[in-house]
Amino acid sequence: MTVWEMTAVLLAGVAAGGINTIVGSGTLITFPVLLAVGLPPVTANVSNALGLVPGSLAGAIGYRAELAGQRPRLIRYGTASLTGGLTGAALLVTLPGSAFEAVVPVLILTALVLVVLQPRVARAMAARRAAATAAAAAAGTAAPAGDGGWLLLACIGLTGVYGGYFGAAQGVLLLALMGMLLPDDLQTVNGIKNVLAVIVNGVAAVFFLFASTIDWTAALLIAVGATLGGALGAKVGRRLPPVALRALIVAVGLVAVTKLLFL
Repeated sequence: MTVWEMTAVLLAGVAAGGINTIVGSGTLITFPVLLAVGLPPVTANVSNALGLVPGSLAGAIGYRAELAGQRPRLIRYGTASLTGGLTGAALLVTLPGSAFEAVVPVLILTALVLVVLQPRVARAMAARRAAATAAAAAAGTAAPAGDGGWLLLACIGLTGVYGGYFGAAQGVLLLALMGMLLPDDLQTVNGIKNVLAVIVNGVAAVFFLFASTIDWTAALLIAVGATLGGALGAKVGRRLPPVALRALIVAVGLVAVTKLLFL
């Protein structure tokens, strides 16, 4: 890579780290950039997964206050995420590269739809929590608690499979699932989401170390950028205009789909 290409990858890592901490879908920033600098799709995906791990960890640490008292859930959900992430990573290196190239445009387009729908999901989550709280107050009882049961556990596992295989917008999926099936506030849910992303990306990265080809320059640049972006995202990410952020993600994702399908 040239100096300018390395700079682009580094900056993409910063953006992805911040976006992943706030909502997810940072892969839709880094993956197209890695394709643009000449990496094959599977190598780009593997290198990206490895590089984003430190950023996910930085984001999770930034939400440690919201994670107080969540250890039982993290163990339960984390086990499902670990199993799913390992399965997805194994599928990526087992299936032929042509299968990945064929399915990725569909996955990216699906992720873009999720990013666009995220505000509606967030409003639905808020309305559901408000209704549950109001009903509990009217009945003179505490607000409902729970861990989402086996349905949420299964969904988290399947999201882990998706995350281990490709991962774009897995954070959006997790936010939607947990937001609709858990009674907690959005910040707590986001903290849990960040930990689960660390587990999925981490187990996939470890698997790729032994079972796939990694572009170490790209992975290192993304790791440095994502670590900085993750830390910044946890501190100031909520100040970013959501509409502008989603517009950027959709634009970059469409560029990636165009490149994969027509170039």
